[in-house]
Amino acid sequence: MATVVRNTRQRSAVAQLLLETDEFRSAQEIYDLLRQRGTSVGLTTVYRTLQSLAEADEVDMMRPPGGDYLYRQCTTEHHHHLVCRSCGSTVEITGPAVESWAQRIAAEHGFSDISHTLELFGTCRTCSAQ
Repeated sequence: MATVVRNTRQRSAVAQLLLETDEFRSAQEIYDLLRQRGTSVGLTTVYRTLQSLAEADEVDMMRPPGGDYLYRQCTTEHHHHLVCRSCGSTVEITGPAVESWAQRIAAEHGFSDISHTLELFGTCRTCSAQ
C-alpha cells in the first residue's frame, strides 16, 4: 500500500530551501537556515521531512565518511556526485562505465534489479589552490 504524503507548510519550506542551494546540507543546517528565515519548524520535523523526500526520490541523500547524512535537490535522473571534502561543492556526474561495470558484475553473480549510488570525495580546484 502506497504511503500518502501530505504537502504541509513545513514540507514545502524544506523543499523550497533545497531548491535554492547547490550544496548538500545536513538536517541541522537546513533547520538552522529555516529558523533564520523565520520559519517555525522543529528539528524532528526536518529530519522526518528529509527522510520522506529521500524515500520518494525527490532529493538525493549521501553520507560522507565520518559525517551526518546530507541532502540535496538534484535535477537529473540517475547520476553520481563528485564532492569537495573542504567546501562541500558538488558536481553531478554521469558514468556510463560505472553503469556497465555494475550491470556486468551483477550478471556475473546472478543478481538482477540492481541499484547503486556512487559518491567520489576529493578537493576541488578552488580549495586546492588555497
